[in-house]
Amino acid sequence: MSDLTTLRTILDPTEAPDLPDESFELTQSDRTLTDVDFKTPAVGYFRDALQRFSQNKASVTAFVIICAIVFMAIFGPGMTPYGFNQQNVDLRNMPPRIPALARIGIATGHRTLERRRVEFLEDTERYPMGSIIELRNPTVISGVEVVDVVVDYYAYLGVTGSFWFGTDYLGRDYWTRLWRGARVSLVIAFVSVATNLIIGVIYGAVSGYYGGTVDMVLMRICEVIEAFPRVVVVTLFILFFGTGLFSIIMSLIISGWITTARLVRAQFYRFKLREFVLAARTMGVRDSVIMFRHVFPNSVGPIITRTMFAVPLAIFTESFLAYIGLGLQAPEPTIGVLLSDAQRVLLNYPYQSLFPAVVISALMISFNLFANGLRDALDPTMRGV
Repeated sequence: MSDLTTLRTILDPTEAPDLPDESFELTQSDRTLTDVDFKTPAVGYFRDALQRFSQNKASVTAFVIICAIVFMAIFGPGMTPYGFNQQNVDLRNMPPRIPALARIGIATGHRTLERRRVEFLEDTERYPMGSIIELRNPTVISGVEVVDVVVDYYAYLGVTGSFWFGTDYLGRDYWTRLWRGARVSLVIAFVSVATNLIIGVIYGAVSGYYGGTVDMVLMRICEVIEAFPRVVVVTLFILFFGTGLFSIIMSLIISGWITTARLVRAQFYRFKLREFVLAARTMGVRDSVIMFRHVFPNSVGPIITRTMFAVPLAIFTESFLAYIGLGLQAPEPTIGVLLSDAQRVLLNYPYQSLFPAVVISALMISFNLFANGLRDALDPTMRGV
């Protein structure tokens, strides 16, 4: 068949030549044609989110830091033989000493004793053998030779053990108190955030699903509750219930659920008119089932992200309240209580502020990075990216 005949056949199939059936041959007649199989298993929503989260190195590192701090908060107080309220005023404000790090010049337990008379340096009762490390800044004051003496403070006081993070103004082990305080702060944060999550999800779901008058009344109640200053609420709880975990947690709960409720309300407004919701309603499914089986799962991503952001905020709020004297009272430590006590001796013993500041900073930064990673991983628009 010539090229002209082929062109005519394409343009006008009626002009195709009349060919007998014998001119055609069936190919692959002995094979069953099927769709190509997938080479990899199907990836679900949460598995895809986990894969994308694991590629975010900053968020994974933050998660490891959070797990490490939680582990130390649980087991750290038991790593030393000292109790969190065990006092020894003879050993107050001891410098940190960690034997494994002292070899490289970190946490050596040394302290500088300023303007000590040179004539007493050989007195072994004042300066036991091996306690003097270095002499600095020799000078003469009123005809008396004085010098700054760097001493091994543990040998200077005749202490055989080691306080890894030093001691406070009552001679209490700072390592034990720090991790005990971190434990209490985390318990306050997790309990308050979990309670806020439950209240906020239920409240926001009802408001967003029913809308109308119900929504207007519930949202006005939120505005009234949110208008009360937090410090005033905490003070009232302390007056009625005294200082303790209950007062602190309730002060964090009383208005902390409102942000979650508004987020859930917005999500329910977004999904309640979708086809799958209308189909379930047409089939007679109860409202409670529609809310928490069909609509709520579509809001899990933003809710989880909001919860992760709420944890460091609760820790910071508790620390702030303790810092201004409205938190837990002695002898129970929290990070805020430790910072409040340490700021009084900041210039003389800065390490007492350093350790709790590092812990709370690590918690704040890690939870925020972790929440950012979850937000990106759980975002449906980022799926497959």
